[in-house]
Amino acid sequence: MTILETIRSPQDLTRLSEEQLERLCEEIREFLVANVSKTGGHLGPNLGVVELTLAIHRVFDSPRDSIVFDTGHQCYIHKLVTGRQDFTTLRQEGGLSGYPERSESVHDIVESSHASSSLSWADGISKARVLTGESDRSVVAVIGDGALTGGMAWEALNNIAAGRDRRVVIVVNDNGRSYAPTVGGVAEQLNALRRTFIDKVRTHRFYERTLDDTRRRLQEGGTVSRMVYRSLHAAKKGAKDFWAPQGLFEDLGMKYIGPVDGHDLASMEQALTDARNYGGPVIVHALTEKGRGYAPARADENDQFHAVGVIDPETGEPVSRGGARSWTSVFEEEITAIAEEREDIVAITGAMTIPVGLRSLAAAHPDRVFDVGIAEQHALTSAAGLAYGGMHPVVAVYATFLNRAFDQLLMDVALHRAGVTVVLDRAGVTGPDGASHHGMWDLSLLQIVPGLQIAAPRDSSRLREELREAVTVDDAPTVVRFSKGSVNGEIDAIERLDDGVDVLWESDSSSDPERRYGHDVLLVSVGTTAGLSLNVAQRLADQGISATVVDPRWVLPVPESVVSLAARHRIVVCLEDGVRAGGVGSRIRQSMREAGVDTALNEVGLPVEFLSHGSRDEVLTRVGMTAQQIAQDTVGQVLGTKVPFARPLPGESLPTGEMPRFDHHPGSL
Repeated sequence: MTILETIRSPQDLTRLSEEQLERLCEEIREFLVANVSKTGGHLGPNLGVVELTLAIHRVFDSPRDSIVFDTGHQCYIHKLVTGRQDFTTLRQEGGLSGYPERSESVHDIVESSHASSSLSWADGISKARVLTGESDRSVVAVIGDGALTGGMAWEALNNIAAGRDRRVVIVVNDNGRSYAPTVGGVAEQLNALRRTFIDKVRTHRFYERTLDDTRRRLQEGGTVSRMVYRSLHAAKKGAKDFWAPQGLFEDLGMKYIGPVDGHDLASMEQALTDARNYGGPVIVHALTEKGRGYAPARADENDQFHAVGVIDPETGEPVSRGGARSWTSVFEEEITAIAEEREDIVAITGAMTIPVGLRSLAAAHPDRVFDVGIAEQHALTSAAGLAYGGMHPVVAVYATFLNRAFDQLLMDVALHRAGVTVVLDRAGVTGPDGASHHGMWDLSLLQIVPGLQIAAPRDSSRLREELREAVTVDDAPTVVRFSKGSVNGEIDAIERLDDGVDVLWESDSSSDPERRYGHDVLLVSVGTTAGLSLNVAQRLADQGISATVVDPRWVLPVPESVVSLAARHRIVVCLEDGVRAGGVGSRIRQSMREAGVDTALNEVGLPVEFLSHGSRDEVLTRVGMTAQQIAQDTVGQVLGTKVPFARPLPGESLPTGEMPRFDHHPGSL
């Protein structure tokens, strides 16, 4: 039996000798490479926090002491030492989540995988501990240096520093990277910090009491005493900054310990023990290496195996590269080509130049690509400024992270009618990263932004086409959204209508122009649901139900032809890979009502739920977004056995069902 196999709880770590701990670190790294290479996952970040995580669990008492991970992808070792060592189905349906998950363990607290939030959680938890009389319980926040580029982290630091008696220990996992190397002034400040012999002394309460007593006596004295105090204080600060330039944190009133070698278990334990015993807010600055102990990860210059698919554990090479192109690669190629043609095109990303497809543009025009760090709010407002200055900025982010910048999109971009294009990668259901990574909220959120226009391409040709159309708009924000993974096969239209709507399918085409596109069902496909819509149309045809399938291409504003077509069909079915509530279907329904069209409409999309991890197909099947289910429901609506009922044929009447019964008087509703 390995040492790792004997660990069932964090308390088991305390009985291990120094030699056993060293062996355990080796076993954990071997375990991670062997298992994550089979399932995919965040390999590089976890290889870098082995000793750091073990030290935290040896010094602090989880779950009595709360441990919060930011962004959560670095929690694999935490899972291993808290009784979860079955990684065979990691990030797969029914298996372990790739992030902390409360349903898995009492040791997990924050499930969201959005960066820069851990310190706000720590602030709130520590305040609650004081209010409930449990101020002896510590809160430990593990935050990567990349997450410190997010403004929310600094808002939290400002508040944590004010709670001098709250036991908050902030462990900065400084590996110089988020996805790619960390950028900006914060990164430069961290690089300047050096560990000194005075750190341990400065974290003792005796040191603080002595300073407070001296300060009070000198300040209560006469003019000469106060002058002496100011001189001594300036000299002390100058000396400290010479030996350890830690003003970045101490100016906030935070105690700072570090930098500490994050791979020296004894040093990490000592630093964390000092921080715990101090009894107030402390920053422990740990230097680590992403991908530690695994040569292929260390050799990967792009992101040191931040996240991998299934790989060969010996070489680190993907087991299958696949033949289809990704949506991201198509965008990368096209935005680079557009930038070659137009000097006003610039791009902004939040610490994700490579993942969102801006690497080629950055290589060709490094002065026109701005990595602002994990700071989506800043990215959108900065884009508004660039637009005001005469540029056309393209802000490329994962769809799930647009949530964080909604106010800036609404008030800074849209209100000022700024020509900004937002490109949303990983829109819709993304799969194995779970609830907080699904890009399923954007279509609903964006519906309420005045003047905004949304494009949802169905294939690579339409992505290129709609991206080019988007960057020509200079008086309103535009959005282009696409899915994760391989791009769909080309789906050509049988006709493009005057307002740009593509007709993809028509049952039993008639040579009579007055009768064209007047069938039982109008299927409106949004983006990547085009293939699904065509499948549904074929199934309906097999049942003798005629249909028209259209792709609006630009789903906001609602094209007039979609409303006109709705009036000539018995029912409209809108398929979208966003939440149904307030989505594209709801907006089409409103436009129909405004135009006096009373055709029934059924929104087919995602439920307003947090969807757990699994493959994209598994998640869509789970929520009923399959051709079989949609066709079955639509047949029922056409036949009048399922609401909403399709408009009756001439000579028929609407079906009448039994009125719902109430257990209370209707007048009380």
